[in-house]
Amino acid sequence: MKCPFCSHSETQVVETRISEDGDSIRRRRQCASCQKRFTTYERPDVAFPAIVKKDGRRIEYERAKLLASMTLALRKRPVSTEQVDGAVERIEEKLLMQGVRELPSARLGELVMRELKKLDKVAYVRFASVYRSFEDIDEFKTLVDEVRR
Repeated sequence: MKCPFCSHSETQVVETRISEDGDSIRRRRQCASCQKRFTTYERPDVAFPAIVKKDGRRIEYERAKLLASMTLALRKRPVSTEQVDGAVERIEEKLLMQGVRELPSARLGELVMRELKKLDKVAYVRFASVYRSFEDIDEFKTLVDEVRR
């Protein structure tokens, strides 16, 4: 594997751990040239359903895009990377369990909101305010009141 710092092709695995849920392997590697360490994750290659956007376009599911949207909602919130990774893994598990070839983006958004609500209420409100495209302040207030309960 190439070093992400210097692109040297020789790296050595210095530590290997299986994730808590047993779904992935975390490896710490060290570059033979620059001696810097980095982490890689090994996961099974599975086929996720295509995401059907509101306008009918079909796009490939991208873990990085899901992670980025959740990270944006969680910006400056006291939630660890491990918690976010766990939420993403739970969402992906639900996507696979659906057993469908296509999934409406609205369904994916609902899964994300459910996980964010468990992680951090502020992040949930942030995500929902963009995702649900509120028309007026009363809709937003209703959401905030719902979260307070």
